[in-house]
Amino acid sequence: MIRDGLDPAAIAEAARVIQSGGLVGFATETVYGLGADASSDQAVAGIFAAKSRPSDHPLIVHVADPAQVADYAASVPPFASRLMQVFWPGPLTVILPRKSGVAAAAAGGQDSIGLRCPAHPVARALLKACVTGVAAPSANRFGRVSPTTAKHVAEEFGDSLLVLDGGPCEVGIESSIVDCTRGRPVLLRPGVLTRAQLEAACGQPVLSNEEFMGAEAPRASGTLESHYAPNAKVRLMDASAIQTALDLLGPDAAHIAVYARAIVRIKSTQVLYRRMPDDAAATAQQLFSVLRGFDAQGVKLIWIEHPPVDPAWDGVRDRLVRAAAS
Repeated sequence: MIRDGLDPAAIAEAARVIQSGGLVGFATETVYGLGADASSDQAVAGIFAAKSRPSDHPLIVHVADPAQVADYAASVPPFASRLMQVFWPGPLTVILPRKSGVAAAAAGGQDSIGLRCPAHPVARALLKACVTGVAAPSANRFGRVSPTTAKHVAEEFGDSLLVLDGGPCEVGIESSIVDCTRGRPVLLRPGVLTRAQLEAACGQPVLSNEEFMGAEAPRASGTLESHYAPNAKVRLMDASAIQTALDLLGPDAAHIAVYARAIVRIKSTQVLYRRMPDDAAATAQQLFSVLRGFDAQGVKLIWIEHPPVDPAWDGVRDRLVRAAAS
């Protein structure tokens, strides 16, 4: 059932569900999460079961306050502290060495753990009411398109799941993930925060996993080759290739959707067109909703124009490349 996430009674009810070992869907600024008590391996197992997610694929633990980091992390490098000071609460996850004996299931059995302090008022109210950290991946079936509205979550899991509605997500794609366990900051998953922003905050270069030569990276959410995929087949194309394909198919084109910055000529009434914003942040905010909307209209193919080669678009590009890999 969907409840108003700003209603104190709904927050209290959701906290009771979490504390009793149940699952709750809730709004964050990035995407909606499917939360459980991070301290309960049994409760966390419920997330993996509901999502059909492999149990060795780690979850992110959400905390209400940076002071809670000490409950989960064995140590915090100075550069990680600087990142948290600048970007928390907000769309940043840091991976830190995990304190022995805590949140093993949420960490996917690893000796590291991902932590985030979200900025959305619904998420913050829920976390404060729960007291404990809340393990929460995106509230969708594993590998599919992330939800950015409460309705999306209800479509995934039905009316039996309590969902705290906080409106459409402001950011629209998942948090940036920075690995802080290898002595230097390594960006494992891009988000709306650019590498330049991260470097300015932590005072040193932020490497990609490919650039880092050293210990193996910990597993992290949303980093599988194929992820974020709608039911329709996604293909990334240049604008000219999209136009050429539409011209070749002509009025016979069917069951196709186009998401592009370019204005294309479409001769078939059975082709859906949605213009991609010129701004990276605006595209990120609507991306998953657009993909879900195309699926709902029954298209078989989604042709998407390649994002610009610009660091601001790295998060969107990452999601599209993984969606097209399925």
